Amino acid sequence: MAEWSGQQPREATLSADTVDIAIVGAGPYGLSLAAHLRGRKQRVRVFGSPMRFWSQHMPRGMCLKSEGFASDLFDPDARHTLKAYCAKNNIEYADVGVPVRIETFIDYAQAFQRELVPGLEDKQVTSMKQRGEAFDVTLDTGETLQARRVVVATGIMNFAYMPPQLAALPQGMASHTSHHSDLSRFRGRRVAVVGAGSSAVDMAALLGQAGAEVELIARRGKITFHDRPVEPRPLIDRLKGPRSGLGADWRSFACCKIPLVFHALPASLRLRAVERHLGPAVGWSVRDAVVGKMPIHVGMKLQSASAEGGKVQLAFAAADNAPTRVEVDHVIAGTGFKVDLARLPFLDPTLHSRVKQLANTPILDRHFQSSVPGLFFVGAAAANSFGPLLRFAYGAGFASKQIMKRL
Repeated sequence: MAEWSGQQPREATLSADTVDIAIVGAGPYGLSLAAHLRGRKQRVRVFGSPMRFWSQHMPRGMCLKSEGFASDLFDPDARHTLKAYCAKNNIEYADVGVPVRIETFIDYAQAFQRELVPGLEDKQVTSMKQRGEAFDVTLDTGETLQARRVVVATGIMNFAYMPPQLAALPQGMASHTSHHSDLSRFRGRRVAVVGAGSSAVDMAALLGQAGAEVELIARRGKITFHDRPVEPRPLIDRLKGPRSGLGADWRSFACCKIPLVFHALPASLRLRAVERHLGPAVGWSVRDAVVGKMPIHVGMKLQSASAEGGKVQLAFAAADNAPTRVEVDHVIAGTGFKVDLARLPFLDPTLHSRVKQLANTPILDRHFQSSVPGLFFVGAAAANSFGPLLRFAYGAGFASKQIMKRL
């Protein structure tokens, strides 16, 4: 059992002791926060498989929608950037205009972890309960430790949303985009992908490249692709829409620069902004892999799904209300994620009930602390408090700096 003091792992027995901080999750947020804690005197333990969601729940071969400069993990000195990693390993890179392959991003993040979070424990938290002013954290190894403060940085893995019509299909006939990393099993099979966002369209493109017969079906009236960025940008374009980690427009720029102002807005405005800003849109590099390469149906509302003769029968209502049927071997939902704290399997029901919530997400103070003292949430679970920035890995920099003011 390793206890990490922020410098080097060392052996210690903590069963009768209490650590200062436990970080649950080893994705961009958990690793970035742990890097900020490196060298501090607090006793810290970090749990999770490094970049597990990215490596096991996203399809191989995809590219990130974020530009290179917006795909960093964050250390206090900003030395361990994706740009520096690519330069060291002779990997093509540009701040803007060169898509970041997911394999590159995962390798970079794991190198970041080995360098800055050497004491990471590849263990899963199975239970977390409040005990007095601390928390009992139980691991899949059977160990239970006490932590004065806990930061939940588990990302979106538990929040995949399946339309109820698809969730009711027999096992093996329907799945979510987050269920797949290796798409070779779909070679020669007919697959429908439902959705209009980047996860759906990326999945459709990669399925086609893997040899599947794909149909892309969207409720929205069109598939929106980002324009290929052009650098350097004319001054007038920079004034109309300054570039930020979320996009080249003033609203995205504000989301990145002043999340504390967003935090101060009335709850109704925050919810509306998170729901509406940065709706479904697809990276520019995917357009050529889907347009003209597969049937794309838009304006289609899913009415029902059934299993008949080993096939999936999908019924849609088109924009003109004409019924449409599609028969496939398998259907994949690219329908995104909906944060709901009740779906965190390790969160004790009593502790869950003590967390004040807004739309099933924790209400957080300016330092990401929930209504339960000592319990913090970062990442997508914090988006309704701090804005769309927290839905993306790019938000890990702000979150780490802000939470450090309290930790």
